[in-house]
Amino acid sequence: MKRIFSILIIALMVPALLVGCQRESDRVSYNLSLEADNFNVARKLTVINARAEDGNSSILFQMTGNFSIEKETDGDLAVTGENENGQYYKHFIYLSRDITYIVEDMGTTGVNKYAYEINFNPNMIIPIEATTID
Repeated sequence: MKRIFSILIIALMVPALLVGCQRESDRVSYNLSLEADNFNVARKLTVINARAEDGNSSILFQMTGNFSIEKETDGDLAVTGENENGQYYKHFIYLSRDITYIVEDMGTTGVNKYAYEINFNPNMIIPIEATTID
């Protein structure tokens, strides 16, 4: 009977000890990711072409708002959000060897969680050269 009682006590103590081993940074990271995936954290997504024709890197576009970001198994980046009317949107960004991204956590803000903004680099869409005429 004492042996069964001892095994039961050990079985109950092991999970409690393992939970205590979790680092605070792991808990904070998980909680921040969960809040962002629930559209409660403002983020800024910047997509960069690391190898442009002129040899410099260039920003393709930026997106700012409350949205969830996930790298899918096919290599695409999926950006999911919710509009004011409760409808969801999903944008896909193709990532390649030369296309990369940066996500900035802008924290929880008092801004409208349904609003988002996308800024495209016009030189990447319509490459034109401006000339000045005197």
